[in-house]
Amino acid sequence: MMADTETTARLQSIDMLRGLVIVLMALDHVRDFFGPAPFQPEDLAATTPAWFWTRWITHLCATVFVFLAGTSAWLRGAKGGAGADRSARRRELSRHLATRGAMLVALEWTWISFSWQFGYEVMIAQVIWALGMGMIALAGLVWLPRPAIAAFAAALILGHNALDGWRPGGLLWQALHQGGFYPLAGGFGIVFMYPLVPWVGLMAAGYASGPVFALPAARRQRLLLAAAGALLLAFALLRAWNVYGDPQPWSPQGRGWMFDLMSFARVHKYPPSLQYLCVTGAIGLALLALFERVRAMARLLPFVLAFGRSPLFFYTIHIALIHLLAGVLFEVRFGAAPEFVDGSLRLPDGYTPSLPVVYAAWVAILFIMYGLTRLWQRRRRPLRPAAPAI
Repeated sequence: MMADTETTARLQSIDMLRGLVIVLMALDHVRDFFGPAPFQPEDLAATTPAWFWTRWITHLCATVFVFLAGTSAWLRGAKGGAGADRSARRRELSRHLATRGAMLVALEWTWISFSWQFGYEVMIAQVIWALGMGMIALAGLVWLPRPAIAAFAAALILGHNALDGWRPGGLLWQALHQGGFYPLAGGFGIVFMYPLVPWVGLMAAGYASGPVFALPAARRQRLLLAAAGALLLAFALLRAWNVYGDPQPWSPQGRGWMFDLMSFARVHKYPPSLQYLCVTGAIGLALLALFERVRAMARLLPFVLAFGRSPLFFYTIHIALIHLLAGVLFEVRFGAAPEFVDGSLRLPDGYTPSLPVVYAAWVAILFIMYGLTRLWQRRRRPLRPAAPAI
């Protein structure tokens, strides 16, 4: 009974963390549609602390999604215990990862890309693409010894910033590391927002870390907190010295301590730098340990747990919903919606970006999505929380 209780708490903590970052992800996407601004929130020359931190906190999302996808893959493969046929379990896991990954890539390049544009001017390769391709890569990696998978993950995560200065272009290199727009025909092409190298490494790291989640709760939580502390220290040292790990060094801004802190925290996401992965990974692991220790949070925040148990349903629905409702609001209030013209954002006359509007819309979207998610969950059998999900 004790083992069953610990397993339930462990898996519930994964769902809670996944649900929390879904809530934050929704904030970022609501900001995109309900609060478009003529400046980037991380542009220190134009932003404010409120806009900056609203954007920055959402950096947790992709790191947590990808790492937990790898961890959940290990948990799925570990089902059956030591007496089960290891080769058969690996075949089943490899097949599941390959088919699930291919489905996610197809979903990203069809419905999700359409949801962002309400058209089909480009294919967008974002987090669902990174998850899908990471699963396809992991389908092959699971046949290697776990130390080899860990070494592979470390090489990709630690080493990819050494290639930042090399930008030869081309489809393969843009997909793997450089990112950006790759034209296919005329103005149509692929926008690689999530180049694969660091994300595949992060998913492999999540898989290699899987056995930690089979340990007794107290030891597991100590290890999670120790790893979080080590990552945070690594980030602080790398960032302070400006030697390696991010293409955007920090510098004193001469505008007070807050802007200095913002400069220190402004890490590179596209692709994610080593420093980005260190600081977001540290926060994610610490939250995971917290959710295990404070089990009452699942009762206090039922919507977070619900979202974490159906992450793909939430992601598939929420972008189109936000896009649609924001479009209605702009048409009613300003007579026109924001649009990109020759690569520049054109905002309607009379519109001023407002964070209170963004946060109000965020709460409304979460309320709607909670109702839809609970309806979805009641109409189908419960999801297996150990599956590599989003």
